[in-house]
Amino acid sequence: MKYNSPHSTASWGTTAKDWEQGIDYHRLSKDRLRRAQEAIRFAGLGGVLCFNFDNIRYVTSTHIGEWARDKFFRYALCPAEGSPFLWDPAPPAKRLSSPWIADNVAAPITTMQGAIPPGMNVARDFARQIKKALVHYGIDKEPLGIDIMEIGMLRALEAEGIEVVDGAQALLDAREIKTGDEIELLKMAAAMVDATYVDIARAIRPGTKENELVAIANDRLFRMGSERVECVNSVSGRRGRPHSHTFSDRMIQPGDMIFLDIMHSFNGYRTCYYRTFICGEPNKHQIDAYETASKWISASIDMIRPGVTPDEVAAVWPDAHEFGYRDEEEAFLLQYGHGVGLSLWERPIFSKRFRGQNTPLKEGMVFALETWKGSDDGSGAARIEEEVVVTKDGCEIITNFPSDRLISCGLPGCEVF
Repeated sequence: MKYNSPHSTASWGTTAKDWEQGIDYHRLSKDRLRRAQEAIRFAGLGGVLCFNFDNIRYVTSTHIGEWARDKFFRYALCPAEGSPFLWDPAPPAKRLSSPWIADNVAAPITTMQGAIPPGMNVARDFARQIKKALVHYGIDKEPLGIDIMEIGMLRALEAEGIEVVDGAQALLDAREIKTGDEIELLKMAAAMVDATYVDIARAIRPGTKENELVAIANDRLFRMGSERVECVNSVSGRRGRPHSHTFSDRMIQPGDMIFLDIMHSFNGYRTCYYRTFICGEPNKHQIDAYETASKWISASIDMIRPGVTPDEVAAVWPDAHEFGYRDEEEAFLLQYGHGVGLSLWERPIFSKRFRGQNTPLKEGMVFALETWKGSDDGSGAARIEEEVVVTKDGCEIITNFPSDRLISCGLPGCEVF
């Protein structure tokens, strides 16, 4: 049976103060840019043009709100040397709110995801805008990395004679090891979910719907200062086996297992954090499912230390057929691990589906490990997930809501709070 670390609480409050050291956001910004440019130089690139929202934030420390995440009309150039340049829909606001950008900001050129007719040659104008910036930085003859981009824009860059290559790998390299400030922000984000699970546990009772638990989580997190609640998986009863990966309006009934995954961000830093509850008292099959999932995740956490590989960690988990799935492809994401930072699928990745990952774990990595086990009677499933920081001789768990037992809720005699 696994118990959480007693030393993994967030160290500081959520606001900056003049009387107590907390998150140093200026240092955070400088450290992220330094790491990005080191990785760009190591990759042999002149720079990386970022469309990925999290990469833009990593290199420029700017944001415009989650509404723009999938619009592809905001981008930034991070050169191997020098200050980044941002193309943003609100340049005057950025000069005011993000003064470190100074005059390195201009309006973007966008096809509006193809809504602007191709005959207007917007992609060509975009490519010329980028070519001018590359000339300014003196990197127009060097490979330009791109993280993600619309095909028409990519072809326009190539038509301007720009050598376009994969830039995502360089920035994934940069973001692999977290700075001290990043780790503190990740702890704060997890602490907000700790509090949210208290409200969830109190709300679980017969008649409560899965979507009501989702609403409670959104309300609590936004009140605490979350800037984005990306997803709350809320799955109860037989919907948990096989795992449906989404919530419904199903009413919880006595004897249901309920698991939730809460994904939100605090100042950009994310969580992925499963917990499982039972409405009333569990039967033997449900207890066995929970204890098995707990055993599997404990075994993987016990493996974590610098020098161990993702393949070695994943090897302690069962093969897909051992927990009722046809193959590792269909069982993907069930016994699983992934880096956590400004986004959720950073390095490293732990999975039997993708064997051959032999790059050793390093101190300062932060990732989530998660396990799933269906109840043998088909009545539900257990899902447990912990976020850990790799330390010099092991790891620190930063997800602190209890997971050492299946918590009963919602019926007389089962109230735990």
